[in-house]
Amino acid sequence: MRIGAHTSIAGGVSNALEEQLEYDGNCGQIFSHSPQVWQDPSVEDEEATAFRDRSAAADVGPWVIHSSYLVNLCTPKDDLRAKSIDSLQQEVEVADELDIEYVNVHLGAHTGAGVDTGLDNAASALDELDVPGDVTVLVESDAGSGTKLGGEFEHLATVIERSDEDLGICLDTAHMFAAGYDLSTAAAVEETVEEFDDVVGLDSLECIHLNDSKHACGTNKDEHAHLGEGEIGEAGIEAVVSHPDLRDLPFVLETPTEDGRGFAWNVKRARELRQDA
Repeated sequence: MRIGAHTSIAGGVSNALEEQLEYDGNCGQIFSHSPQVWQDPSVEDEEATAFRDRSAAADVGPWVIHSSYLVNLCTPKDDLRAKSIDSLQQEVEVADELDIEYVNVHLGAHTGAGVDTGLDNAASALDELDVPGDVTVLVESDAGSGTKLGGEFEHLATVIERSDEDLGICLDTAHMFAAGYDLSTAAAVEETVEEFDDVVGLDSLECIHLNDSKHACGTNKDEHAHLGEGEIGEAGIEAVVSHPDLRDLPFVLETPTEDGRGFAWNVKRARELRQDA
C-alpha cells in the first residue's frame, strides 16, 4: 500500500523525506515554497540530489508537489492568470529537478465569469505550460464552495476534454464528500467510483488525498478529520482504501494534527482499515 503524508521542506527538501520515514510513509506530498505567497521555489542542487537519492534508496514515492494556494486557473483577470501560469510552470520544473512525478493544482474560482468561461480559462491556462515529459499535472477535486470549480466530476471531465495537456486527476475524499459525493458506506463508495468512471474515466485518476471530513456530505465545507472519525467514517474510509479500482493508487494524507494524534497515527490507521484484495 502506498500511503504517506504532506511533509515539510523546512531546512531543505530532503528533510521532507526524513519526516515521511518518521511517519512510516512510503509516498508523499510537499510544497516547494510557502503556499500563501507568490514565491519562486529555490532548491539547491545538493538538496535535490539528496532528495532524489534518499527517496530512491528508501523506496518512497511517488511524490506530489502541491501548487500555491494563490494559483487560480479559472480567473478572468489577466494579471492573476499570468501569475498563476508562471507559478505552475516553476512547479513543474522543480518537480522535474527532484524526479517528482506529479504537480497537483486546484482549478480555482471563476469569480463571476461563469462556469463555462472559468473552465475554458483553466484549460487554456494549462495549455500554456511547458511540462517536462516525466511530470504530470493533476487537477484536484474541490469542495465546491462559492464560485470555485472542480467540485463536480463534470468540471474535471470538461477541463481534460478542452485541454491539450496530458492531465491526470487527484481526488480528495473530504472534498468529494463536501461536494455531495457520498463515501460513507461501501455501497456509496462503489456508486461514486462508478459515477467518476462514467463521467471522467478511471484511467485519468492518478492519486487520492485521503482525508475524513468534519462536516456532512454536500455541505461544501472543507475541514479534514482523522481517518474513520469524521462524517465519512470507518466504513467509508475502509471501502476507499480497499476498493479494487483505487487500492493501488498512492494515498496522501492531509489529516489534522490534533487530539494528540497526527500523520503517523493516520498512516497506521489507513493500513489497519485496508482489507486484503
